[in-house]
Amino acid sequence: MKAVAVQRGETEPTLINIPQPTPNDGEVLVRTLRVGIDGTDHEVISGPHGGYPEGADYQILGHEAVGVVVDPTTTKFSEGDLVVRTVRRPPESGSTLYFDRDEPDMAPGGDYVERGIVGAHGYMSEYFTSPERFLVPVPESLAVYGFLVEPISNAEKAIEHAFAARSDFEWTPESGFVLGNGPLGLLALAILEQDRGVYGRFDRTYCLGRRDEPDLTIDIIRRLGSTYVDSRETPLTEMPGVHEPVDFVFEATGYARHVFETVDTLAPNGVAVLLGISEDWSFGIDGGRLHREMVLENKALIGSVNSHVDHFEAAKESLSAFPHWFIDDLITGVHAPEEASRAFETGDDIIKTVVEFDTL
Repeated sequence: MKAVAVQRGETEPTLINIPQPTPNDGEVLVRTLRVGIDGTDHEVISGPHGGYPEGADYQILGHEAVGVVVDPTTTKFSEGDLVVRTVRRPPESGSTLYFDRDEPDMAPGGDYVERGIVGAHGYMSEYFTSPERFLVPVPESLAVYGFLVEPISNAEKAIEHAFAARSDFEWTPESGFVLGNGPLGLLALAILEQDRGVYGRFDRTYCLGRRDEPDLTIDIIRRLGSTYVDSRETPLTEMPGVHEPVDFVFEATGYARHVFETVDTLAPNGVAVLLGISEDWSFGIDGGRLHREMVLENKALIGSVNSHVDHFEAAKESLSAFPHWFIDDLITGVHAPEEASRAFETGDDIIKTVVEFDTL
């Protein structure tokens, strides 16, 4: 079968042919429809993130996939069911405590592998297998865009944890600020613009970027009803004076300075959740002032990574509620496996690309 992988020592994706996997009892064989590409995939290829499966000369890419069950073996699934899958799996050696507690998304490094990212092959192939517990059924209406459930689930978890951090007092956030206008940032912004029941709808939202107009992402930001903030014109530390201090910040840039500058951006009792991953970088900060600001104004910074089944379920609801124009504008390229190199191209006219193996 066809698969898109990166070979050891290379920095470009290639199309390879490998045997089709055979599911064991309790596993499901899935025919892949579409696999999304995000920043993590680019980092896996270029080297700063992830790692090859032990003993393998290549890494099959992709962790955002939707597919159709073709062999359910002894599981609860049936042939023809549409599914998406979680990313983390137990390691062959090491602790499985978090998996035993059904909390794999909270496991520390070394206590998991991640398919398509570190220590395990991904889903960018014509077929893949998965244990039943790591598959989430989705409706047929999500056959085309179901691969977005995984990245949306990461935003769902981050927002859930931010609200949990404020749950001991009455916290009714009115303003939200998304740092980063890449795919994850835009998906998070779309969530904040929804009527979300327990979370409510944010009255005012902002999204930070560094792009010149005209630009596709700025068009999306404004059409969602949000305000675009150019960080070259309005640094985070000046945000409260130019616009307003905000109750909630969703950081998706991986720019290390933002971790500390966000403290200035938050209103009293505000919370920022950090998802971006930065490389090592040393720089000076006024640690004492930031410390006082967080203590005296009851501010909080929270890190968040990965997600689990409950967040996938929430992501299904959000994806189904997104306006159709938003998803259509977000996806800027759909490519066959033979066009993998094109699918991994970057540029100002590219937001989210997809490798399509088959259709429903």
